[in-house]
Amino acid sequence: MIVAAALPLVAEYGAAVTTSQIARAAGIGEATVFRAFKDKDELLNACIAEATGTGHVLRELASISLDEPVAARLTEAAEALRAHMERMGTVIGALHASGHRLTRPPGPDEDTPEDGPPVDPRAESFLALREGIVELIEPDRSAFRLGPDKVAAAFLGLLFTRLHSPIPGADAPLTPEELIAVLLHGTLHQPGSTP
Repeated sequence: MIVAAALPLVAEYGAAVTTSQIARAAGIGEATVFRAFKDKDELLNACIAEATGTGHVLRELASISLDEPVAARLTEAAEALRAHMERMGTVIGALHASGHRLTRPPGPDEDTPEDGPPVDPRAESFLALREGIVELIEPDRSAFRLGPDKVAAAFLGLLFTRLHSPIPGADAPLTPEELIAVLLHGTLHQPGSTP
């Protein structure tokens, strides 16, 4: 509850946000903030973990109806992922711009397993997102030339490339609908034809 109340304030004020502002937004006393977090840095790190975590966007992906056509499902997924990346960028950008050292304490998923190499949290996040997209594609598996894993990886690759700021003077990035059209039908007028 405290982190949820803090995120919009952190996005607006960065590290300059006060625990008093956060407490007011959460509808609690400031002392309650310090019962939950040892200091403001720990609270800011919890905000970073929440903003970069995939739990929220995975729940959004899971809520997309599989009764919709695949293009509509993937368009909804693109919008959910765009919003997730925008929120993450806003929070981290605000903290960075306000001089906060962007550190995040290792979480349980970042521990080194006893029987293998260290777990890369970014790779784990990507795999979780890919699995969420695979579930959206799976009902139409037979319509694709590639397996759902590869289609999902291509979707995420196109989407993450689209999210980067366009090169100055270049055209605007693909809309979600254009991105899905390229993924599903390519860029030729007649699929299968050669230019």
